[in-house]
Amino acid sequence: MDEDKAMVIFQPSGRRGEVPKGINIIEASRLLGVDIEALCGEKKVCGKCVVRIEEGHFEKYNVQSTMSNVSTWQEEEEKYINEERREKGFRLGCVAKVEGDILIFVPEESRAGKQVVSKAARDIHIDHDPAVKLYYVEVDKPTFEEPTGDFERICRGLEREYALADLTIDIQTLRRLPTTLRDGNWRVTVSVWMDKDIIRVRPGKAEHAYGIAIDVGTTTVAGYFCDLTTMEVIDTISMMNPQCKYGEDVMARITYHMTTDDGLQRMSDDIIEGLNGLIDKAIEGTHPPKKKVKKKKGEEGPDEWVEKPEEGKTYLRLSREDIEDITIGFNTAMHHILLGLNPEYVGLAPFPPVIHHSLDIRARDLGLHINPSSYIFVLPNEAGFVGADNVGVLLAEEPYKHEEIQLIIDIGTNGELVLGNRHKLISSSCATGPALEGAQLAFGMRAAPGAIERIEIDPETYEVNYKVIGRDAWRKFSEPKEMKAKGICGSGILDVLAELYRAGVITKSGVFNKKALKEIPRFRKNPDTKQSEFVLAWAEESSIDKDIVITQKDIRQIQLAKGALYAGCKLMVKRMGVKKVDRVKIAGAFGTHVDREKALVMGLFPDCEISKIEGVGNAAGDGCRTALLNVRKRVEANWCSRNVEYIELTVEPTFEQDFMEAMQMPHMTDEFPHLKGVVPDYILHQGPKGPKKPE
Repeated sequence: MDEDKAMVIFQPSGRRGEVPKGINIIEASRLLGVDIEALCGEKKVCGKCVVRIEEGHFEKYNVQSTMSNVSTWQEEEEKYINEERREKGFRLGCVAKVEGDILIFVPEESRAGKQVVSKAARDIHIDHDPAVKLYYVEVDKPTFEEPTGDFERICRGLEREYALADLTIDIQTLRRLPTTLRDGNWRVTVSVWMDKDIIRVRPGKAEHAYGIAIDVGTTTVAGYFCDLTTMEVIDTISMMNPQCKYGEDVMARITYHMTTDDGLQRMSDDIIEGLNGLIDKAIEGTHPPKKKVKKKKGEEGPDEWVEKPEEGKTYLRLSREDIEDITIGFNTAMHHILLGLNPEYVGLAPFPPVIHHSLDIRARDLGLHINPSSYIFVLPNEAGFVGADNVGVLLAEEPYKHEEIQLIIDIGTNGELVLGNRHKLISSSCATGPALEGAQLAFGMRAAPGAIERIEIDPETYEVNYKVIGRDAWRKFSEPKEMKAKGICGSGILDVLAELYRAGVITKSGVFNKKALKEIPRFRKNPDTKQSEFVLAWAEESSIDKDIVITQKDIRQIQLAKGALYAGCKLMVKRMGVKKVDRVKIAGAFGTHVDREKALVMGLFPDCEISKIEGVGNAAGDGCRTALLNVRKRVEANWCSRNVEYIELTVEPTFEQDFMEAMQMPHMTDEFPHLKGVVPDYILHQGPKGPKKPE
């Protein structure tokens, strides 16, 4: 590496590269296409560009990141960063200069191009039967003749009115009970968990209780903030998983635990802190927005904020204590890391988890800031690489209640597959890697403004038409400078492989069709890397002053991911002994944005009638929501985790052969009759030398 340059990695975007030493972090972020807020134009007066320098060796990137690799602390930073945060590695991006290799975490509030997380709650049927129910009771006052304890009096009232018997009470709730009873003049609302444990008592009559269903993904975390009484989804909140800095995939995080003394604790603390931030975000949304009071000239002292309610809008004004239940699902490695369970053996054959069964854990025992007596319901795991998130998908989609053979693909950093019907279900997992989410590609990025999300390529001229997030008009209806393209995100990555193949830019084996592209300026060899590449957006259309390209190496990365998924599907179909699947469901963020036709064109899964392919959005999150709002779904979750047969694909004798064949578009040998008329015949049935255009 050039001695005048340093390696800088930005998380959670995953952008990395060498930058000249001596430039500040904001300048480095611009060079690498990372958006950090800098409202004052780097005048060091807005404090919006706060970032954190991570300490330690990050094996995934082979980088030793340390605070001593940035310039010394400056006086201007004291106004925005207190001593505690300074010790944690926080710096102002416009002040701190790069002097050596560093890994930088950009907190949510400092990100300018906020990631667009497609995790909206779907309208699915859920029978209303939450774990936390409210009971209003009028309690007999104590007398000299009847001086029975406060708790026993409440129990007597609940048994008389609602036939609830043998109740217990948490110590935290018990401590508040005498004051609450008397504040309510012996009329109280009691929150009872699973009709057996009193977790909260409020004075008077309360009508509502609230809960959050949380889906912790390797990359993103989504929360569904629900009214437990009406089942309404009040808000959907999301964030990037703060563990991204330890590596984009689960194996990198398991390795981090094994190579760093306090690695597990650090990762666990990070996600707990993140979840508390998510909870606070949900609470904040129930209060009016606040505006800073402008100071008079020369006025000193702390900033003052006043509420600015929107006209005609009513606000619930909730507190952390109003959150009385949480359900949470994640893959097995994320599950272990959050709970502080050793994840090492999940990464070693035969990949056993520490626990399969669901768990009920007091919120305070996990360090989550909600009603302190409340429980967190942790969904059960199926296997080492098929976790509670997959159980969530099953709860939402219920393939075990139908006759038709369904294939459900949950595409994320890890691809999880379920195949079957009410007679039998099998599941498996395949390492799609983070390529489909934009990592490892030259211009890959998260779904944020400026990311190319849709692509079309003209098969005659090879001209590219595309759409970016944050702009409604496509390229062909815009001036070049209006596009402000920055990179390519997940849905665009799925589009691009299908379009390159369908237009004949690449052959079915994934190599550039050099003969056809000979005179095409978009196709070239990069003088620095010596790699073939195809230009998707010219520099004048970008906001980073560079041509945005897809390289031969990028195509290989996408092929590896799609090949792993297809091979997994094919092996499961063989194992089930069926000839075809009746329906394909695509879950995950891709499930919201995937173009089902293009998914079939690239060969993401075996041939299927296009009308029977559907996106089911964040089904894992929807499953967590069903468990939040219906206790029977919690029982069902444990049944699912033990009655789905898990198969380990990598030990299947034909896996390598199937994987190799599945790398081709749409496949080396398998027929795709449903692509007739969608892909030109000369492309679909091309020989080993590539497509030959009819004269």
